[in-house]
Amino acid sequence: QVQLVESGGGSVQAGGSLRLSCAASGYTYGSNRLMGWFRQVSGKEREGVAAIYTGVGSTFYADSVKGRFTISRDSAKNTVYLQMNSLKPEDTAMYYCAAGRGGAWYWAHDYNYWGQGTQVTVSS
Repeated sequence: QVQLVESGGGSVQAGGSLRLSCAASGYTYGSNRLMGWFRQVSGKEREGVAAIYTGVGSTFYADSVKGRFTISRDSAKNTVYLQMNSLKPEDTAMYYCAAGRGGAWYWAHDYNYWGQGTQVTVSS
């Protein structure tokens, strides 16, 4: 069974930083997999935040986080990271890691494995 486990969430004040990690087991990121970070607020659709093709390192970002968030991967550790800087209250959400085979990076339907989520709360 493939498992994705997120960690690194927490509560910070606006302008602060957090680094999220997504560790995979029963799965490797070395075959140019699409790995994404999504976030969701209760009652709203799951929103694509950032994604990376693990083999070639191509990255994608939502307009709302460009210049503030950085996605990266460590293939040897089967781990993907999301460095979040200059956090804003509107970044508050449950953040999920996802793995897929490629497609539209921002579309949740193109991912076939999901973690349980880690909460990020940004206060003003």
